[in-house]
Amino acid sequence: MYRSLLHNPTLLAVRAPTTTTTTTTPSFLRASTTAATSSNLTRGYATQSSLGGNGTGPARKQISVMTDDGRYKWSELSGKEKVARATQQSFNFVIVIVGVVMTGGVLTLLYTDVFSPNSRTWQFEKAVSRIKEDPRCTSLLGNSKEIKAYGEATGNRWTRNRPIATTIQKDSLGREHMRINFHVEGPLNEGIVHVHMIKPLDDPNFQYRFLAVDVKGHPRIILEQSSDEALGGKKSPLKILGINWR
Repeated sequence: MYRSLLHNPTLLAVRAPTTTTTTTTPSFLRASTTAATSSNLTRGYATQSSLGGNGTGPARKQISVMTDDGRYKWSELSGKEKVARATQQSFNFVIVIVGVVMTGGVLTLLYTDVFSPNSRTWQFEKAVSRIKEDPRCTSLLGNSKEIKAYGEATGNRWTRNRPIATTIQKDSLGREHMRINFHVEGPLNEGIVHVHMIKPLDDPNFQYRFLAVDVKGHPRIILEQSSDEALGGKKSPLKILGINWR
């Protein structure tokens, strides 16, 4: 038997068959797979674009009046976002204008009432300085460094909070009259100060019409006195027997 197999090659070929499997994909299946892949890519790109992104990152949030920080350029904003930015900038501009106006008003008021040479505070301080520099006043009141000046008593125990009595009026000629009354107190005595100032029509500054100090039990101390005519007033008519002669 063994010899017959060796001398018969045909039988050997039948006994040892060769198995080879070849798989071939049909052309219509390859076309279908390629079309599906392309459709998925297109759908993914459309999804990213619909979110407002560029396909490489998350979509930005829509800005509003409260959330706009200026990080996006004007050309990148939508119509609604441009309205929000314009509203925000207009509001900020109004706030700046109001701040400037209020600051100017405060500075003007501060200058008018404190630093201006024609302010009540300035004239009050000027009169106090005149009193402290006058030897007649210091001889009655005491050391100039210990002299205090304050207004009328209002029930407040702190003398520095007492208001200074001041009036400003215009006469028939259009001149302004400023009258100030306040108290002075020193180690020796206390007194009352009378100030009368007039602003002539040809001078923007107040001029002394009268400045005097009254100390009880002593003659009045007159520091400044001038005639009304010298300050732009009319000359007093001559009066004889109760009749004014012009």
